[in-house]
Amino acid sequence: MLVIGLTGGIGSGKTAASDHFKTLGIDIIDADIAARTVVEPNQPGLKKIAEHFGENILLADGNLDRAALREKIFSDPDEKQWLEALLHPLIRDEINRSIQTATSPYVIFVSPLLLETDQHNLCNRILVIDVPEEIQIERAASRDDNTYEQIQKIIASQIPRQQRLDKADDVISNTKGLSELHQAVEDLHKNYLSLVQQ
Repeated sequence: MLVIGLTGGIGSGKTAASDHFKTLGIDIIDADIAARTVVEPNQPGLKKIAEHFGENILLADGNLDRAALREKIFSDPDEKQWLEALLHPLIRDEINRSIQTATSPYVIFVSPLLLETDQHNLCNRILVIDVPEEIQIERAASRDDNTYEQIQKIIASQIPRQQRLDKADDVISNTKGLSELHQAVEDLHKNYLSLVQQ
């Protein structure tokens, strides 16, 4: 199975790109969805998080309080490291399961931390959706309930833009509109199909 790792900084347009691949009939495996799956109620991952951080890391309905967890890990690098050591193997197993059961000619594996973790080892090619930092901040601020400071922290926690570009096999510059993004996705789709047929 040809696995295309799709990544980019916060607000770069990863979801818009992967959504368009999906309309072209390609299975999308999303690291964020895998990460949510492994911390659902009754999952061992959530139980360990509650044991480590205390029951107040859970919402009244038993789900993970993501905002509270984000607050803890972005203010304490040791806690972030502990959480990553717990979750990365669980997420990797979940992603592998999804790759094994995919039915499209190739799969798009979307991960904001593809190059920061060993997840890139699951991929045959790396596709980076790229925008300048000021566009990232503008888009992320208008889309999420994140403050400018939170967005800056997230950007700082991700691999620097130039390093990301250096590791890319393919790059889509997403500074124009949606129709340009869709066209770039369609061009790459044809390329990936031809790689599969080789």
